[in-house]
Amino acid sequence: MTTPVHARPIAERIDWLMDLSRAHSVSFCSPENHLARQRYLAEHNTQIIAMKCMDGRIHLPYVTQTPLGVIHPFRNLGGIFELGWPYLGDMLADTVQQAVSQGRRVLIIITYHYSKGSRERGCAGFDCDREAAMNHAFQIKSQVEKLFGTGHRTVYPLVCGFESDEDALVLHGSPEHTLDLSDVPLSRIGGMASEIAALCPVMPEPVQRDLLPLVEGNIRHVNEIRRFDRELNIEHREWVICLGRGFDFLHAPNVALIIGPYSPDLSHPIRQAAGIIKKNMDSGRIPDDGFLLLCSAPYQEPGTQKARAELKSAFLADFGATVIREAFPDLATRMITRSAILHWPERKLEVRVS
Repeated sequence: MTTPVHARPIAERIDWLMDLSRAHSVSFCSPENHLARQRYLAEHNTQIIAMKCMDGRIHLPYVTQTPLGVIHPFRNLGGIFELGWPYLGDMLADTVQQAVSQGRRVLIIITYHYSKGSRERGCAGFDCDREAAMNHAFQIKSQVEKLFGTGHRTVYPLVCGFESDEDALVLHGSPEHTLDLSDVPLSRIGGMASEIAALCPVMPEPVQRDLLPLVEGNIRHVNEIRRFDRELNIEHREWVICLGRGFDFLHAPNVALIIGPYSPDLSHPIRQAAGIIKKNMDSGRIPDDGFLLLCSAPYQEPGTQKARAELKSAFLADFGATVIREAFPDLATRMITRSAILHWPERKLEVRVS
C-alpha cells in the first residue's frame, strides 16, 4: 500500500510538492490548455476575480470546469480580507483598472466555505462558524462597492458560498436570497440563465452571460462527484506554510496553509499557521521530522521585475522564519525554509534554498 503523502518523511514530501508544481506548469502551458484558455477568454470577456480562503479544497477552476488561468485568485488564511490594507487595495484596484482599460467588465466572486455534513469541516479562520464567514464576505462586498461604486455596471461583487462536501456553490443575491447549485438537477441546467437574472437583476447582461458557464459547470461537477464515494478529510494534516503569492498549484486539501502578503500585520497569520502545524505534529497527524516554510513572489518579465520578486521572496522568508522562531522556538528547529519566484505567464516556480 502506498504511504499517504502527509505520512512520508519531510524530504519526500517536499519532492512531491515540487513535482506537483512542475506538473501544474506543464499543464498550464500545454497547447491544449493554452488554446482552450484563449478561446474561452475570447468568448467570455468578463475579468473574473475570486477572493477565497487558503484551504486547498476551494478550487474554483476545478469545481466550475473552467480552464486554468481564467479566474484570477486572491487567497488568504481564513478568506479574511480588508480592502483598507494598502497592498491589497492597490492590487485589486490595479487588476480592475487593467481589465477596464481593455474594455472588460469585472466580476469579483467573494467566497466563504462550510460543510453541510460536519461543522468541524468548515472554515477554521472563523472557528467553523458559517454565519460569521458569510457576514465577513458581505462586509467585503460592501467595501468593494465603496471602492468601485454601487451601480455595478462595470464591477459586480458576488458573494458565493462553497459547500466543501460536494463542491457546490451557493450564489447570493442577498443574505436571504440564494441559489444553491447542489439543489439543481441536470434537467434544469438549460434554464439557469433566467435564474441568474432573477437572483441578480442588476448584474449586467454580459456578466450574467459569463457567469453562466461557471454555474453550469458546477452543476455538472456536483452531479459527477455524487457518483463516487468521496473521502471527506476532517483532520488538519497541513505540513507547509506558504507565504506570498503564486501558489495556484496547491489545490490539494490538508497540505498547506497559504498566507497572502496583504495584511499590514503578517506576523499574526504566520503565528496562527505555525500553531496549526505544531498541533498537527503534537497529535501525530503528521511526522514531527520537519515542516516547510515556502515563500514566493511572482513576476511577469525578466530584469527589474524578476530581481524585485527575488528580493520580496527573500524578505518574506526571513520575516516568516523570524516570527516562527520567536513564537515557537522548538518548532523552528524542524523548519525548512525555501524562497521561490514564480514566472507568472508560465506559472513556473523557481525555488532557492534560503
